[in-house]
Amino acid sequence: MARLAVIGAGWAGLAAAVQAVQAGHAVTLYEAARTAGGRARTVQAQLPSGEAIALDNGQHILIGAYRQTLSLMQTVGVQPAQVLHAMPLALRDTQGRGLALPAWPPPFDAAWGIATARGWHASDKLSLLGASLRWRATGFRTPPGQTVAQLCAGLSARVRRELIEPLCVSALNTPAERACGQVFLRVLRDSLFGQGWGGWGASWLLLPRAPLGALFPEAALAWLADRGAALRTGVRVRQLTFERDAWSVDSESFGESFSESFDQVLLALPVAETARLVPADGTGAAWVHDAQALRHEAITTVYATGGPRLSHPLLTLANGPGAPAQFVFDRSQLGGPPGLLAFVISASQGDRATLESAVLAQASALGWNGLQPLLTVVEKRATFACTPGLRRPGIAIAPGLWACGDYVEGPYPATLEGAVMSAQQAVAAIRSEDHIAR
Repeated sequence: MARLAVIGAGWAGLAAAVQAVQAGHAVTLYEAARTAGGRARTVQAQLPSGEAIALDNGQHILIGAYRQTLSLMQTVGVQPAQVLHAMPLALRDTQGRGLALPAWPPPFDAAWGIATARGWHASDKLSLLGASLRWRATGFRTPPGQTVAQLCAGLSARVRRELIEPLCVSALNTPAERACGQVFLRVLRDSLFGQGWGGWGASWLLLPRAPLGALFPEAALAWLADRGAALRTGVRVRQLTFERDAWSVDSESFGESFSESFDQVLLALPVAETARLVPADGTGAAWVHDAQALRHEAITTVYATGGPRLSHPLLTLANGPGAPAQFVFDRSQLGGPPGLLAFVISASQGDRATLESAVLAQASALGWNGLQPLLTVVEKRATFACTPGLRRPGIAIAPGLWACGDYVEGPYPATLEGAVMSAQQAVAAIRSEDHIAR
């Protein structure tokens, strides 16, 4: 059993702490903030009536292919079916045009969805069916360095505009002209032809009906506390040093400094914070170089009140100059108050006020007049830019020092599932090293 410090209580850090406790390690969890969840956390706002409301720092979507995340939620006592609105994949606009899959097993659901896509011509459907068959025949592999735009150049303009671009920017948070074609195909393979969780199809959309904190972070903290893990919330780690075969974690809280010793340390922090804590003795220099080479993309969520009830909980929006949002969510259908809409701008650019004003103008052009902005959240470093040939840092930094998070080396873009899987991989490596040390 190792004495393990997990630094960071986002989804990756919490997942790692849970996995480590299950593996028998003595876990101490550090988190500088008072609220767990990292970039998928609950924030507080106030409705025009003065009533308090719990929102999220960004509107998130899970899918049925997130098997590890959904299983972990259940492990800590959260029943996914109670906190998630499950629906077969549907990417339709405000006029009802676009793709919607039935609740059938793959590949019949995708075939029927393509064949019955509203507003698409026969040539649009045939171009997508043909491309899908080619991708499957090649094992969902693409030449190195190919972007999503290059991968999908043979598709009709309508399919690229109404399906590929929204899928790409929602999954990779990187525009199709810069996004990695291979990662995109991996996502398509696992979502359209993979195995779902708990009776849900892999491609099903799982929309949170509860604040993100209630989906996993709050329950995970309670689960860890019940099993003897030490929780250090509101504690900032200042420095890591390695001496006499142990890692010293120097931290501070309310102006008081203290130090604790551990066999292993797992950094579950954003890239910049992780790089800050890697000792400057050169051991982790290669890891820091790869990590700092990552580029990041922002996501903006604009919450507004006074909106109409939409035909579905999620609709796609035609975006372009002056119309930045790609998606809108009807929060009244997801447990929220009537009239509350969430507009999402993936790979967003610009300041908060400009984006908020543009979204309100975009809504007005759709006939949704009278919207009042409630809260606009800009996560400037929401994800890494998932570009072709990207070299992502691994989980091993130095002996006894590890990293996990949605940005470390793995098959997926920056997603909750990627974060959870990286945590599981790191804890498995720690367990292996601990076994060898014995």
